[in-house]
Amino acid sequence: MLPFSKVVSTCVLLFSASSLSSAFYLPGVAPHDYQIGEQVTLHVNSLTPSNLGKSVISYDFYNPQFHFCPPKDGALEQPESIGSILFGDRIFNSPFELKMTKDTGCRVLCETDAIPAEDAKFINEAITDGYAMNWVVDGLPAATVDEDPETKEKYYNIGFRLGSSFGNVPYLNNHYQINIYYHTTARQLNRVVGVVVTPYSRNIMSTDESEACSEVSERFHLKEDGKSKVIYTYSVTWTPSDTAWATRWDGYLHVLDPSIHWFSLVNSIIIVLFLTGMISMILLRALHKDISRYNALEAQEDVQEDYGWKLVHGDVFRPPNHTMILSVLVGSGVQLIAMTGLTLVFAVLGFLSPSNRGALATMMILFFMVFSCVSGFTSARAYKMNGGESWKLNMVLTATLLPGTLLGGLLGLNFFLIYSNASGAVPFGTMLAMVALWLIISFPLSIFGSYIGFRKPRIEPPVRTNQIPRQIPDQPFYLQPIPSILMGGILPFGAIFIELYFIMNSIWFHRIYYGIGFLFLVFGVLIMTCSQVAVLMCYFHMCNEDYHWTWRAFLTAGATGFYVYAYSFLYYFTKLDINTFTSTVLYFGYSSIISILVTIMTGSIGYLSCLYFLRKIFSSIKVD
Repeated sequence: MLPFSKVVSTCVLLFSASSLSSAFYLPGVAPHDYQIGEQVTLHVNSLTPSNLGKSVISYDFYNPQFHFCPPKDGALEQPESIGSILFGDRIFNSPFELKMTKDTGCRVLCETDAIPAEDAKFINEAITDGYAMNWVVDGLPAATVDEDPETKEKYYNIGFRLGSSFGNVPYLNNHYQINIYYHTTARQLNRVVGVVVTPYSRNIMSTDESEACSEVSERFHLKEDGKSKVIYTYSVTWTPSDTAWATRWDGYLHVLDPSIHWFSLVNSIIIVLFLTGMISMILLRALHKDISRYNALEAQEDVQEDYGWKLVHGDVFRPPNHTMILSVLVGSGVQLIAMTGLTLVFAVLGFLSPSNRGALATMMILFFMVFSCVSGFTSARAYKMNGGESWKLNMVLTATLLPGTLLGGLLGLNFFLIYSNASGAVPFGTMLAMVALWLIISFPLSIFGSYIGFRKPRIEPPVRTNQIPRQIPDQPFYLQPIPSILMGGILPFGAIFIELYFIMNSIWFHRIYYGIGFLFLVFGVLIMTCSQVAVLMCYFHMCNEDYHWTWRAFLTAGATGFYVYAYSFLYYFTKLDINTFTSTVLYFGYSSIISILVTIMTGSIGYLSCLYFLRKIFSSIKVD
């Protein structure tokens, strides 16, 4: 029989062997050296909502309603990773001409046809909603220069506004001053190390470059009369820089007020220390004293009646209701823990560079599929331990329940994205590719893990289970199911809610999340907090002779997901200003999916922690 560690290593080896025939290259990890005058490609990405929080929908750059200037040979979409596509990136070529170190004076890009009134209204609404344009040059995103209010240090703020509003009148930015910083190596080769775009709104009346590029103080307002045209112009300036290529992302990953992250981490550690102290007191004082007393009574002739948690020794390992669902959820939770932990390790070690667009999401998807074997193994062991006999159904449910739920939820939300013409709408081909990967990788590995789990002998309880269930006395209010579950979820949520704020800012305001080191530590704190809270509540219930611990342990720690979802409501009403039905559905739809995943992950931590705790304490006492 294979131990758990060998099951994991076998799964990874099987996945690696299946990938040998399809080697790949990670873009962005090697520098591109340019000769003087060599063409530097400028790609355009989706338009995304900025920090105004009025929408969660992004749009393709070449959405017909924007009427942007297309390349002469037509817009060609660039190949992207699965993670990049799922996160809404849609990168195309552009008509901009950039030549290394060659400054370009003001040049007319194009003049649009007359923009229909409906499209002009759409563009003006996008300006009012604060949409930002996203360009990419040599793997670097175009940015604007901002200043840190605390340190007065300058940094790059990714993206730049489509337009600006003054006095409730939207003005479209139709001139782009592109400033590209380059570093010259010892071999006299040039590398791009920074891209800054300063947009302007100019009321240009002629396509003649001498007139179009003259200084115009009047801003351009796109009229909604169906007759207005837009003339786009741009200029390029190349600036030498001492910034080395290896450190060119430092300006983009500037941490604003890192003391907040430290406060979050210290807050989480204090909660863990508090819980650790309580558990230590229970284990070293109360529990140790209980075990000593119970074992000492065995040697006395005048045996006193048992009381406290020992009274339920004949019922504590009784199989719970809905064993099948519980085992499947626990297995899926372990899969999510393994996926999240390993992804964070890779990110902390620097393997998931931001220059490799979509790498984080791609690795999460791959790890999720690889660790299906862990899910199958854990689910099979838990199901067999609880006396389950429908092992075939357990195999199928473990392999399909969580992936099917995720796919169904994302597919439903995808229809709203398609309806809105959003760039985040996942193409049908990508959906088929995801299903194919699941069939080729995830499903077989899950079945393999379940097979190994069912082949191993059943995990026997340390005490014998009585045939007749013991009656549970009335419980105080704070130990009733709902109050105790809600109380248990507060502390784990309290340990992560500050970092959760930054994560939600990153998701809904389309920013790069760069606090991976903090997130890794907070994830470890979350695991410890969930396990300790579940054990504490379980001990209190056992002392009150309530042996129904299985689902309660899962839900006590899993209530963290409930608080994450509740926090999403608070975030919606305090940070966002969404005013469309589609954006609201998408926001709460994605929030519910995230909350369900958090519930499953933290719930499995609570269940496994309590299982380990109860096996330890009941194997330490003598029972007739």
